[in-house]
Amino acid sequence: MSSDITPFRIDIPQDQLDDLRTRLGGVRWPAPLPGDDWDTGVPVHWLRELAEYWRTGYDWRAAEAELNRYPQFTTRIDGQHIHFLHVRSPEADATPLLLTHGWPGSIVEFLDVIGPLSDPRAHGGDPGDAFHLVIPALPGFGFSGPVSDSGWDIERIGRAWAELMQRLGYERYGVQGGDIGAAVSPQVAREVPDRVIGVHVNGGPGPMPQLPLDAAELAELTAAEQDRVHRIEAFMQEEFGYIAIQSTRPQTLAYGLVDSPIGQLSWIMDKFREWTHPRNVAPDKILDRDRLLTNVMMYWLTGTAGSAGYVGYGQTGAWGAVPASSGVPTGAIIFAHDVGIRRYSETENNITHWVEVDRGGHFAALEEPDLLVADIREFFRSL
Repeated sequence: MSSDITPFRIDIPQDQLDDLRTRLGGVRWPAPLPGDDWDTGVPVHWLRELAEYWRTGYDWRAAEAELNRYPQFTTRIDGQHIHFLHVRSPEADATPLLLTHGWPGSIVEFLDVIGPLSDPRAHGGDPGDAFHLVIPALPGFGFSGPVSDSGWDIERIGRAWAELMQRLGYERYGVQGGDIGAAVSPQVAREVPDRVIGVHVNGGPGPMPQLPLDAAELAELTAAEQDRVHRIEAFMQEEFGYIAIQSTRPQTLAYGLVDSPIGQLSWIMDKFREWTHPRNVAPDKILDRDRLLTNVMMYWLTGTAGSAGYVGYGQTGAWGAVPASSGVPTGAIIFAHDVGIRRYSETENNITHWVEVDRGGHFAALEEPDLLVADIREFFRSL
């Protein structure tokens, strides 16, 4: 098996962009359902306006140039093509840090934190807080897709990330992530606990409480934790459908998402609306429209909606399984939307740092980059 690391540069052929514009100009729109609001899914009136901006105002070449400002590479690990950014800090003694995104995110999630984390001196910070950054696209996602075989569960991704860091020559390093990344990051520590100096996650590491809780257990929780339990229950009732589809019929779903840019856009925007904070605000009022669309483009241009869903939620034993703690110091920042509860996280993680804040949502690096950067710095500084 080759362990070569090859420089990579994003260069999308113009005919792909022309095809996208043509498709966006000939959409067959559904009739709005009664009310045309978010209760029944992404509203037609809102999506039409965003799609028109995508067709006439969004500049992929500017986004491509922004991504290409950072060194990118590809390698093959365990038979899978892996794409990653590798941003070395100008501070020679910086701490190596592996950042892992989630679904429906991508490496685009981290664009606003790369500068402050890798070069704090240039961003008003302490150069002692500098990190060398490794930011891979998950197997099956974006330019790491599609997957070449089955079995890319959290454990296998954890082993792959440990191999990636070894190939890059990093003997000791930290890991950080949210969503799927909040499961992968602790797993890297379980695979190589002697190499990982600390695990940091946003949203809280697993597991979630086993519902329903009995009255006595619920009464032991704080008011904030009880609210999180109720929101987990609401999620299981109202939002779990996408996981059920992606973990059981990802190929069937992929036909619509890979063929229709509107299908792909709506599938992702539904979650950005539900998971950004505050929930009752449209996602493009919270996050920059161009950033939202660049993230969608990671799926559209690579045709990886199916393999991303397959990897993201086709996990074997991921729900309810309780792995052993790695013993590695683990920190978490819980934003307002998040549902992490410390007592449950402590059953399989060595929690040494736990911070709760009253704003921000699921996409921490996009929504609250300054808060996230500050907490990452504080946690690793303590180590």
